[in-house]
Amino acid sequence: MANWDLFREMDNLRREIDEAFRGFGGRGLRGARLLPAAGLRRQVRLNLYGDADKLYVEALVPGVAPEKLDVTVEGNVLTISGERQAVEEQGQTWHRRERETGRFMRTLELPVEVDADQVKANYRDGVLTVTLPKSMAARPKRISIQAE
Repeated sequence: MANWDLFREMDNLRREIDEAFRGFGGRGLRGARLLPAAGLRRQVRLNLYGDADKLYVEALVPGVAPEKLDVTVEGNVLTISGERQAVEEQGQTWHRRERETGRFMRTLELPVEVDADQVKANYRDGVLTVTLPKSMAARPKRISIQAE
């Protein structure tokens, strides 16, 4: 018996509705009111992985200047926020505008407590990499086994 996944089914439905209205071209039909997922595109896409001592978060923020980014850690919650500036020039006529502009924020609950005083962030080629050292209590401890 195949497993039924509610979120997969909702995503499939959203794609079908999106495809049905693709040819109309009207903003009212494709707005976030009708397709909630369309409003979520502004959210930063990221990867979270770790090793024994640290967690690493890689966030895609192309077109955002590093000085427009803000990274905060409170407890085991990481927040990345910023602003992507719009490029406006006099006399332009936009035929397609898919790149999002404006403020964004992404909050991520981390799987373990981290040492907020030792967090580092680097920005390169549109990717923000945040290195979060795990707190000493969250790191694995090797237990020696004594033979009797």
